[in-house]
Amino acid sequence: MEKLQSMAHYNEVIQKENVILMFSADWCPDCRFIDPFLPELQSENNKFTFYYVDRDEFIDLCAELNVFGIPSFVGFHNGQETGRYVNKDRKTKEQIQEFIDGLSS
Repeated sequence: MEKLQSMAHYNEVIQKENVILMFSADWCPDCRFIDPFLPELQSENNKFTFYYVDRDEFIDLCAELNVFGIPSFVGFHNGQETGRYVNKDRKTKEQIQEFIDGLSS
């Protein structure tokens, strides 16, 4: 998963089709819980491009997007938000897949 590099990079990637931003942090145990099945989710949903957003590096972006819990996911399509799965709860592969299935594009 490519890592978000800057706000300019953010502004560029959200303009693409079918983008999912994953907000996370190295210290977050619930974020590490999803690590083993993330590659599988990515390969099973290859119409989407996933980007890792480090919550600590992009705290202002998190505030702007109202992402106050991690791990969280926000979908974009051509610059428009298409859906969000934002809370502080641990997430299962099935819950994340349900979010992805519900994204409108």
